[in-house]
Amino acid sequence: MGMLERGKMERGIIEIVDTESLVPQNHLLRKIDAAVDWSQLYDMVGPLYSEDNGRPSVDPVVLVKMVLIQHLYGLPSLRRTADEISGSIYYRWFLGYTLQEETPHFSTLSYNFRHRFTAETVDQIFAWILEEVAQAGYLSARAVFIDGTHIKASANTKKQVKSEIPITSKRYVQELMEEVNADREAHEKRPFDDGDQPPAPPKKPSDNTSRKKLARRKKGKTRTVTKSVTDPDCGLFVKGSHKRQFAYEAHTACDTNGFMLNTVVTPGNVHDSVAFDDVYERLSQHFPRLRPLLPIRPTRRPISARRYLMTSEFFPQPTSACRP
Repeated sequence: MGMLERGKMERGIIEIVDTESLVPQNHLLRKIDAAVDWSQLYDMVGPLYSEDNGRPSVDPVVLVKMVLIQHLYGLPSLRRTADEISGSIYYRWFLGYTLQEETPHFSTLSYNFRHRFTAETVDQIFAWILEEVAQAGYLSARAVFIDGTHIKASANTKKQVKSEIPITSKRYVQELMEEVNADREAHEKRPFDDGDQPPAPPKKPSDNTSRKKLARRKKGKTRTVTKSVTDPDCGLFVKGSHKRQFAYEAHTACDTNGFMLNTVVTPGNVHDSVAFDDVYERLSQHFPRLRPLLPIRPTRRPISARRYLMTSEFFPQPTSACRP
């Protein structure tokens, strides 16, 4: 048996240490730093900085690394990320900061990603990472899986307002009307003025439409949605037995190896079928050889209000069609 030792309080000790020796050789950040050529980031963000005006800025590579640390280790906010980086030897080594050097403030990180780095810049960085993965032979776009994940917003459901927004037609309806108008112009016919809706059918002599429906039609092409006062960009998520909450939805496409190929973030009340076109269009731009996507069996069949299966809306694909 060993002897009990008490009062291990060796604080305020001055030592001469090498920060390189304090980071284990098998640490995740050391592996990432050895595998990534960070110098390519300067070509992407260089046009966003002034060459001969203003005070020296924080290294943009440091800012990108800080965001990477936040997502790798599940830190909830930029403020928490900055605090953890300031007190961690591993994080300081990854950023290239000494033990006593002041690390960037969280507001500096927030400002750059809000006002300096554009959406195109973030897309460039994302595409660069995918290119590196593809060159290493780990990326496979033979089969693509697309699904949506709801992300709870930091918004109280009691602080909400009702808002009237215009009803927009679905994308395939717009594309259909564009083709119809192009064909009419080719045959020297006047295109339809209303691009949102197809031409209305002739009215029947006897209209049995209820008064409520007639009043709803006269009201205009708008619908009522619930918006958050705290975060107007999110949407009210309502689905089955799930708790009603304000949320976002990340529509993500992944390959067979689990690498994320693209993602589109929408309010939580936007259906997957509405965001699918944007996801597929962005995938086609990055992967021109992508084959047409075939749907697979859903986890739950469509049901009617009376809980009956709607067989007319459910077309299961054969098993062979889902194989890569």
